[in-house]
Amino acid sequence: MDRFKAPAVISQRKRQKGLYSPKLSCSYEIKFSNFVIFIMQRKMGMTRRMFLMELGRRKGFRVESELSDSVTHIVAENNSYLEVLDWLKGQAVGDSSRFELLDISWFTACMEAGRPVDAEMKYRLMEQYQSPPLNTPELEMPAFIATKVSQYSCQRKTTLNNYNKKFTEIIEEGESSRVKEVLNDERYKAFKQFTSVFGVGVKTSEKWYRLGLRTVEEVKADKTLKLSKMQKAGLLYYEDLVSCVSKAEADAVTSIVKNTVCTFLPDALVTITGGFRRGKNIGHDIDFLITNPGPREDDELLHKVIDLWKKQGLLLYCDMIESTFVKEQLPSRKVDAMDHFQKCFAILKLYQPRVDSSTCNTSEKLEMAEVKDWKAIRVDLVITPFEQYAYALLGWTGSRQFGRDLKRYAAHERKMILDNHALYDRSKRIFLKAGSEEEIFAHLGLDYVEPWERNA
Repeated sequence: MDRFKAPAVISQRKRQKGLYSPKLSCSYEIKFSNFVIFIMQRKMGMTRRMFLMELGRRKGFRVESELSDSVTHIVAENNSYLEVLDWLKGQAVGDSSRFELLDISWFTACMEAGRPVDAEMKYRLMEQYQSPPLNTPELEMPAFIATKVSQYSCQRKTTLNNYNKKFTEIIEEGESSRVKEVLNDERYKAFKQFTSVFGVGVKTSEKWYRLGLRTVEEVKADKTLKLSKMQKAGLLYYEDLVSCVSKAEADAVTSIVKNTVCTFLPDALVTITGGFRRGKNIGHDIDFLITNPGPREDDELLHKVIDLWKKQGLLLYCDMIESTFVKEQLPSRKVDAMDHFQKCFAILKLYQPRVDSSTCNTSEKLEMAEVKDWKAIRVDLVITPFEQYAYALLGWTGSRQFGRDLKRYAAHERKMILDNHALYDRSKRIFLKAGSEEEIFAHLGLDYVEPWERNA
């Protein structure tokens, strides 16, 4: 999955709280000194936040990379008023009323106007109005009763069906000057290309951009760059890896993985996870969870699988990470924390179906012989103990937003800590065992949500 692109090496605490911002390469004149803006990274992501910060500075605004007493306006994206207040409490902010809490639409309106715009009601984040008791005589009944939608995606079933086609036709067929400005930005286009390379994250993209590189082709041509083994593989098989993996290709790889694993451990369970388990027909890599329900375990299973693929000529790249799990280890409180399972991030050679050449002439046969008959496919293998399998399956199925909200719900509503290894009840100080995903939902007091309904 995308989560395994090499991340920027920064403080985990700062990354989690959204206070980090890489040093920008340019300084700009501040035209509007009365406005001190802080952009929350929560639900936005580091790359987008970096771009918006520099865009604001370029327009003459003072945009702070860290929350401080000088900040006057806090801008958030896809965060409710209560979520922003909750985040501010975590920053040990005393009086939050001194800040203007605004939606990202205010910031983009300022960017389009090239100056500060009034913080109208439509831009403000405000506490939702609570309906008065229905027995209040002086108030009329509303024309309709609104259905409350949970803030947690783990309480909302989200399939791949689009129920807003009437609106997304407008979005897809229309144009937005603000969107066009972002898409045409040189820095944005370069970062988008660089981060599409396997093994390249924001830090490396920033480094390459400062060196004057703008495209993957320029990176490939620059022989002075020091590249990691993963990045070399990412560039070598770039065209294959950036192309979509089809459901048919995922099924073919599933057969290879299952047959290889069962050669060494016949009773093993091999389950495809990620987007394909959620019902998607295309993806960018294929993730597998491997466990053994029987008493027999094989600590060398992953190494044996990799060695066999090497002998068969199927392995193009491999990065093995050994397990770091400690028994009775408490689940991580960090929403996007990596788990401790043994993993292998690999690139496999998937041979394409052969075309019958018996009816072809000599020149056509020569042409066919020169065409590559295989495709490089990203494959992640994860080994989990059987007692942790249900938690690992839930975490690796995704979506990322669904998993984040599930952990948030566990922590805030149930006083529990959930990760890919376990569920811990802080009130009772016990680990809650689960043999299936259904049991995990039951522990959390949630209705079970099928994998294809987790596309938050």
